[in-house]
Parts: sequence; structure tokens; C-alpha cells
Amino acid sequence: MEKQIKFRKFGVMLDMSRNAVMNLNSVEKYIDIIADLGYNCLMLYTEDTYEIENHPYFGHNRGRYSADELKALDKYAASKGIELIPCIQTLAHLNAIFRWQTYENIRDCDNILLCGDENTYKLIDDMFASVDKCFTSRTVNIGMDEAYMLGRGKYYDKYGACDRFDILLAHLNKVSKIAEKYGFNLIMWGDMFFKLMSDGCYNSEKDAPEKIKRLIPDNVKLIYWDYYSKSTENYEKHIRAHSALKEDIWFAGGVWTWSGFAPHNKFSLDTLKASFDACVNEGVRDVFITLWGDNGAECSKFAALPSLYYASQLAKANNDIESIKRGFKTKFGISFDDFLLLDLPYTPSGSEKIVNSDKYLFYNDCFMGLFDSVVKPDDGESFGKTAKALENVAKNEYSYLFESAAALCRVLEVKADLGIKTRRAYEARSAAELETLITEYDKVISLTEAFYELFEKQWMTENKPHGFDVQDIRIGGLLQRIKHCRKQLLRFINGEIDRLEELEENRLDVLCRETNDHLDYNLWKDNVTSNVL
Repeated sequence: MEKQIKFRKFGVMLDMSRNAVMNLNSVEKYIDIIADLGYNCLMLYTEDTYEIENHPYFGHNRGRYSADELKALDKYAASKGIELIPCIQTLAHLNAIFRWQTYENIRDCDNILLCGDENTYKLIDDMFASVDKCFTSRTVNIGMDEAYMLGRGKYYDKYGACDRFDILLAHLNKVSKIAEKYGFNLIMWGDMFFKLMSDGCYNSEKDAPEKIKRLIPDNVKLIYWDYYSKSTENYEKHIRAHSALKEDIWFAGGVWTWSGFAPHNKFSLDTLKASFDACVNEGVRDVFITLWGDNGAECSKFAALPSLYYASQLAKANNDIESIKRGFKTKFGISFDDFLLLDLPYTPSGSEKIVNSDKYLFYNDCFMGLFDSVVKPDDGESFGKTAKALENVAKNEYSYLFESAAALCRVLEVKADLGIKTRRAYEARSAAELETLITEYDKVISLTEAFYELFEKQWMTENKPHGFDVQDIRIGGLLQRIKHCRKQLLRFINGEIDRLEELEENRLDVLCRETNDHLDYNLWKDNVTSNVL
């Protein structure tokens, strides 16, 4: 008989706020999967992607869940033994609502609500009223993380310089009282307490002042989140620091689905093992795993299945990787190692860093070459080999993920060093090489169009259509730019222009480094151009 999960709460958090809002069929499928694996809760991370009565602009055109949809999901989750937990934001990460003028009066700065303002708390009350109607869980994740500029915008204009701990704690206590009115217990990300103590770093070396400990409301628990370390000792140190601030903390680990088109399961396996060991050693009873979707949510949440299965086995005290692989194959009908092919090149097991060349080389400009400095001679070959391996995976329920990933690799097989070849041929003024490149540009255009079709299929299979407009803009812009570069090359070859100015510029490292190692660089607007978007 399989062992029971060793944690009290054991869940998954799905990011529904970075353009990809999963459709109801996908969420129900996810509920089925995690329930079968032994998880008992699911958080839906919704910044503005849920309906609030009398707030028509909140989540407008963002694919927000209606109240009826959330009620249906809550009911379905309960039928499977899963507690559906709302995960909202009551301080920062609300940039999407601030594009609407109606919310500008409660904006401090950046994506942060204006603390102390009556209208801010009216909105937060409406948030709780909404989740109260839609969820049976009496736990709400209220966010409050990464509010780096708290009190430095409109708040400063109104009240002058203030102790930012005082601002945070006063705000938290007001939110806590609103939650009490609806019978909610709260959890919140714990980083702001430590960042305010440590000059913006999530650092637990300093002891928290006693006044902070006393002023954290009774109905609030802290979440220690960490997706980066492979050291059990590091996790233990931070767990103790958070526990000294408030007892009975939660821990949030992560499966890396937020750094481009590809997941990073291999890296995640190591971080999950270290963090789970620390949680057991330090007596943490409530644990969940985040699947963020930063900067466009290109990566499928289903691509994380190896890590989620691995985590469920760790939570049942099974550390035998061969046993885990056999169980995964039995459960999903595809080998564990085959599924890990979705990681694509450059994130080998044991690596100490994430590399997302699948994204920045895809968008790397063929003339300006912002990322040409990190391209290695065998990058194209590596993507080609990965494409072939993905294409050879046996047909399965998730074949559409492998088809999309293989098509992306086929683009990068040709495109990875296309800018370098273009610059080399141009500097040599080799008409023969330049004419040969025209064929490669044609091939990249064709391959990119093929990838687009498969990526569109992947998105529409899993998500609401909202948010794909961003992918249309990005991939459509890439295609148009490649076509423009091809046209300019032809004009140069035919003598219509005497030089290509972009190729006259020296190539510099995008991070101003001495080395040119592959990197994690996930901001599309900075991937595509040095100019202002």
C-alpha cells in the first residue's frame, strides 16, 4: 500500500494572471491529476482575473473567471477531495488594473495599492466579498509580496517619509479585519518583512524586531517561498527565520514554468528534494508548489508533470528515482525521461542555474544580434538533436506539447546562429554567402510559421483565448522583422543600398559581462530590441 502524504496541506498553485488563464476543462483535468497524486489543495493565482461585482474594469479583456465558473470549479474540486484556495493580491502585483483610469486614484506607484486610502479598502472588501461567494475554503492567500516601492509614490506625496514597516503592518491589519468579517484565515508571502529589514534582499540573517512579531494579526500566517536553492541547510535557515517571526509557517517551492517556452524540470527536481527535506526536518506542515507564468506564460503547466509526480513521491517518503520513474510511466503512459525532453537543451541535471535560450534566441534580432555574444558553435546542432528526440517520442495524451517543442527547436536549429552568419558574410562582403543566407531566412520564416500553428494549438487547448493576442504580436512581429531583414539583404546584394547600418555596430554582451555564458533572460521587450517599446 502506498504511503500517505507527510504534510497537512499539500498543494499546487497555478498562475492565472500572466495572460494564460486556463480554461475550465484544463483546470478540472489538473484537479484530477493532482488528486490522484495525493495533493489535497489547489490555489488559483488571480491578480485581476476573477469577477468582482460592480467592478467591470477589474480583469476586463483578461479572460477573468466569472463567479459561476469559480463556483463550478470549487464544487468540482471538492468532489475530488481538493480544497480550492483563492490566491489574490491585496497590495502589489496589480499592474493590470492600473491601465484603467478608474483605479488610478488608489495607486501608490508601480503596481502597488495606495495604503491608508478609504477607496483601497473598499476595493479589498469587494475582493473578499467575491471570493466569499465563490469558494468554500476559509483560507485566502492575500499576496503582499514584492512591493518594493511601497510608500514611495502617492503615499509619500500625501504623508511624507514614513517607516515602511509601519505602512505594511497598518495595511495588513486593515486587510485582516476585512477578512475576519467574512470568516477567512489568511496566508501571505513573507518576503516583504525580510526585504524591509535587509535593504531589499530576501535575507533572513537579521532578527525581526519584536514590534513586528506583535503586530502581525492572529489570523495571518506567513509563506516562505524559495525556488532557487539546492541546499537543504539554506532552506532550514530560512524556515527558522520565518518561524521566529510567526509560528506555523507555510512553504512554497516551485516548478520552473516561468522562464520561456520550456519547463525546467531537472533543476526543479533538485530544489524540491532539498526544500522538502528541510520542511520535514523543521516540522513545516503546509507545503505547496508554485507554477508561475512570468512574461507571457508561454510554458504549458502540464509540462511540469514530472516534477509534480516526483514531489508527490517525496511527500510520501519515496526517494528512489528508479521507482519514481517506473511509477510515472505507469501513471501517464510515457517515460519520465522522455517527458524531461521538454526541458530542451542547456538545463542539465545538477546545473546551478536556469538557462532559457529557447526564448531569447528565438526572439534574437537577425541584424542587431543582442544575444549573438552568447551563441555557441554547436547551439544549432543541439537544438536539432533535441528536435529529433522530441519527434521520436511515442504518441501520447500530451503529444501536442512535444510537437510544439520540436517545432520550436527546428526554428532554433537554423536561427540560433543566423545573425552571426549574416554579420560574417556582410563583413566579408561575400555575395555568395549572402545569397545562400537568403535561403536560410526563407527556411526560418517557414519554420516559425509552422511553430506558430502548433503553439496556437497548444494555447487554445489549455487556455482561454485571452492573452494569445500578445503571442500574435510577439511572433507576428518576429516574422515581420525577419522578412524585413531578408528584404534588406536582397537590396544590399542587388546594390540598391551600399551598407546595412545595423551590421556596422559592434556586438556587445547584453549583460555587459566579460564572459558570454548562456543565461536566463525572460523579458520579451528586452529580448527583441535595444529601442523603446
